[in-house]
Amino acid sequence: MNVLWVFAHPEQRSLNGALKDMGVRALAEDGHSVCVSDLYAMKWDPVVDGGDFDHDPERRLLVGEASQQAHVAGRLSSDITAEQERIAWADTLVVQFPMWWFGMPAILKGWFDRVFVNGFAFGVKDPVSGRTLRYGDGGLAGKRAMVVTTIGAREASFGPRGIHGELHDVLFPVHHGIFWYTGMSVLPPVAVYGADRATGADFTLAAQHLRQRLAALPTTEPIRFRHQDGGDYDTELVLQPQVAPGQAGIGAHYS
Repeated sequence: MNVLWVFAHPEQRSLNGALKDMGVRALAEDGHSVCVSDLYAMKWDPVVDGGDFDHDPERRLLVGEASQQAHVAGRLSSDITAEQERIAWADTLVVQFPMWWFGMPAILKGWFDRVFVNGFAFGVKDPVSGRTLRYGDGGLAGKRAMVVTTIGAREASFGPRGIHGELHDVLFPVHHGIFWYTGMSVLPPVAVYGADRATGADFTLAAQHLRQRLAALPTTEPIRFRHQDGGDYDTELVLQPQVAPGQAGIGAHYS
């Protein structure tokens, strides 16, 4: 299996850095090929601008249109195409980040903004029907993706009645809105709680858990989201009345 490990933490000596190093070694020991995109070490530019698309500065920049045209014409900037080539090579993406303000660091969000362009990760059309493929289909269909995240708070506070909200709800924009939207199967996340207070013993337990999850990467059952074109949604992309009756919000989109 080919694994792209996207890492977003500014300190190599951090808990995140140690888990990443261990994880990459574990995958290699299990016979997988691993490529690491270490965004801080790469000094990744997270800001979308016209230079990404060789865009004429005299013209109004419409990002979706400009990115698609540049992708088709082979005019995307070299740092973007290099990451797209890594994604195309990979069977599985492991995306690792510390949870800051209930989401990913800006540098990682900018990686998605710049790399997952129109025509590559989304905006892909079915050649027969002309439908736009998304939510279970799309440019990255057939790949698997898994979040590895560290969280300063205690685990119970991200539980069903925790003050921060349930972890799957907090990660819904990543799981459903990025991974599933572009067609990737979404594996349950690996979360390390109490990261700011972690001891050596805590690291040992976290590393053991991560290693177990990595060993099961090829066979882990994905989270069951509803397919856009599976019959559950109407033409306005709203759930049909008979689907999950009485339910609303995030939970209704799990099958």
